[in-house]
Amino acid sequence: MDTKTLFRERPLAKPLIVGGLVIAALLLEGAACQQGGAAAETAASPRYDASYRARWRDGKAELAGYALRYPRYGELRRGTAVMITVTEPFDPDSGVKPERAGKGHVQAIKLNLAQDFGTGVYDYNMMTTAIVATEPLFGRTAGSTAKVSFGSQEWCGHVYAQLRFGKAGVQMTSHSYFEGEADQSRALPHPAGGHDEDSLPLWARGLAAPMLQPGQALRVPLLSSLVRSRLQHVQLSWQQAVLTRHAGVEQVTVPAGSFEVERMTAEIDYKHGEGRVWTFLVERAQPRRIIAFERDDGLSAKLLGDKRLAYWKLQKEGHERHLKELGLSPRGPAMP
Repeated sequence: MDTKTLFRERPLAKPLIVGGLVIAALLLEGAACQQGGAAAETAASPRYDASYRARWRDGKAELAGYALRYPRYGELRRGTAVMITVTEPFDPDSGVKPERAGKGHVQAIKLNLAQDFGTGVYDYNMMTTAIVATEPLFGRTAGSTAKVSFGSQEWCGHVYAQLRFGKAGVQMTSHSYFEGEADQSRALPHPAGGHDEDSLPLWARGLAAPMLQPGQALRVPLLSSLVRSRLQHVQLSWQQAVLTRHAGVEQVTVPAGSFEVERMTAEIDYKHGEGRVWTFLVERAQPRRIIAFERDDGLSAKLLGDKRLAYWKLQKEGHERHLKELGLSPRGPAMP
């Protein structure tokens, strides 16, 4: 099944034009939808209850491999993506995982999204990490982002950036080999109910706020992606976005099999009429794996396989056999 078929929109309500961006109707007739300046706190927070703890705090991580298409330099590149989702304690003061959980630490769920693709003779190796606190932090509800970081390596050099969501706002630091971007540090506000683009995969699964009901849409402030900022050399900024959990169930087929899915979309209204739409096809049943996702610039990914593993213990020769469970192949000996 090709990407256009996989992500074909089902008929929804009549589209609404907002700031030059065509978005699926914000209000499905009779749906509970917050608009205008409504804060995301009007939607429910995720439930990190006993069933959540039984799955996510079992001492393992969920690893999922994807066949990736990534737009770079005017072409769609073939590659792979891996989502590593795991729970761990988080130290709000240092912004890292503590060796031992203690006073002042909170529990969090972390997503590492690795994306690798070739451009001519050299590869891009990128990773985005999004850490979401599963309990209230700095006056924000459970399910709010605590930290995001991004790193990219390719033959021209490497870049790194991170966001700390603290008491006074969001602190950004970044380092780059590009002139004018070498070392930066600046503070950004954190509007009430604000979320961030890099945590959208966790939101789509119901692992990050806001928690929506089928047929519900919500307008929220959304901090633009570190990936976008670094690769396109643009400043981070807060945008308006509409998050939607579409009503109904779809059947899709990807390399990992056939699944019943729900459609989750994030439609971001960037300034100057530029828009971006994310679509996530999320497994209807628990654990609500992301079966496929795409962005309207051509990026797409389809699930190859997944497995819960304590992957940090699988470091010896021969352990690479587990990659097959993710639909991936070991790196060849001649790879740089």
